[in-house]
Amino acid sequence: MRRTSGRRASRRRAVGWMVAGAVGGAGVLALAGCGQVQLGAAAIYDNQRITTSALSAQVTNLSAAYHAERGRLQLPYGPAQMPGKVLGWMLRFATVERLAQREGIVVTAAQAQRALAAEAAQLRASGDTLRQAAILNGLPPDLLPELGRWIAIQDVLERRLDHGVPPASAAGQQRVALAVGHLECLAAKSLEIRVNPQFGAYDYGPSGLTSQAGIVPAPSTLVARPGVSGPPASPRPQLAPRC
Repeated sequence: MRRTSGRRASRRRAVGWMVAGAVGGAGVLALAGCGQVQLGAAAIYDNQRITTSALSAQVTNLSAAYHAERGRLQLPYGPAQMPGKVLGWMLRFATVERLAQREGIVVTAAQAQRALAAEAAQLRASGDTLRQAAILNGLPPDLLPELGRWIAIQDVLERRLDHGVPPASAAGQQRVALAVGHLECLAAKSLEIRVNPQFGAYDYGPSGLTSQAGIVPAPSTLVARPGVSGPPASPRPQLAPRC
């Protein structure tokens, strides 16, 4: 990932944003008793609502984008999973905005646009487009500007943590990722996220990273019936923050 500060330099980010293929079943909402959610709300965080109508509009956007690319893409999730995928992204963006607030990180619109353009260039080099990557990861194209902010905020945070020198080793990158995950976990915890049981419950992920958090199926749907075989069990969702 490239960053801009005076001159352009090559930078490899410790934390990525593509979640669908990397995380599989984790990073989606699970049913849990997490308090009442206001009528008409898909989720509540920090006393703010993500309304069901707002979520529905973004699901429609994702579905329309997929149908426009249908001959070129094979989704790793079904239509029934779209609301959870989209809600997961909306909560990731809310979390990273709280992270920026807590850490005093200010990102301009121009910085976010540059981060998104750099991501698009990187994808083009591997034969993909940003729009297609977004669809595959359950992100409505309308929310790509928010992804630019997400990337730019994480870039600033990573530069602080590695003192402007990207770690060359896998172990060094892992240390930065763990540090980012801890700070993101604290940010998510401070939001007191509650999800409408209609959609599931929030999974904070194994490391606290927003790229590994999101919406998981209800536990009751994951329990195998006696005598019925099924796919291997997914890792248990992290329904409470580990921070």
